Amino acid sequence: MSLYTPLIWISIMLPLMAIAFAKTKKVNSKFLILFIVYFLADCYIQHVSRQYVSLDSIGLKFSWVGKILSLLLALTIIFSVSKTHREQIGFTSKSNTKKQVRFGIFLFLGFLLFDLIFKLILFPKGGHFDLETFAFQATMPGLTEELVFRGICFWLLDQAFTPQWNIKGISLGWGFVIVTLLFSVAHGVVLTEDHQLKFDIITIIYLTLISSLSVGLLRKFSGNLVYPVIGHNMINVLNALIRIL
Repeated sequence: MSLYTPLIWISIMLPLMAIAFAKTKKVNSKFLILFIVYFLADCYIQHVSRQYVSLDSIGLKFSWVGKILSLLLALTIIFSVSKTHREQIGFTSKSNTKKQVRFGIFLFLGFLLFDLIFKLILFPKGGHFDLETFAFQATMPGLTEELVFRGICFWLLDQAFTPQWNIKGISLGWGFVIVTLLFSVAHGVVLTEDHQLKFDIITIIYLTLISSLSVGLLRKFSGNLVYPVIGHNMINVLNALIRIL
């Protein structure tokens, strides 16, 4: 992946940010800038670690180091803000009402069932069990990416663009829309080292409407990052399981 890839991700999101800017009565530009800086910092920490730190010598192929560094950066930010802000990020033992949490879980499980059936039909089968794959997919992606996307990025963008919509007592805004799409763009767009732009529109649409949306709704309705972390890792483990059927 080229060093320019994260900049391309942000560039793709600029029109949506401009719409959010125009549609929001009062925008806090400071938090919008902080969001961009934090997102790029997280991307480059992981990118540089993949380039210069290899665990091949001990038989590990996944980006454990990059994910751990991403987690450390997120935790550093989380513990540098006030308790109130940590709760807004979702780093708390508190949750929303039982009714709201149940609704969020119900929504997520509905999306997950569709996702499972869809992938059972289309995913290639006959792979082999790999312990590292399951260990990684059951822990790191959900733990790190949820703190980044549905935690800190949600919080920064909700500070930048005050949420304007209310669904069953839950406030949603342009930050939710931006993060939901950005997560998918970060998985479906890449500029290779030889500067070839790969744009997987199917991946972007599917992740936006299914995975990213479902986990985002689970985060908002639960009010707690524990739920989306578990949900994210469930999706990844199911993906790995389907491939070895």
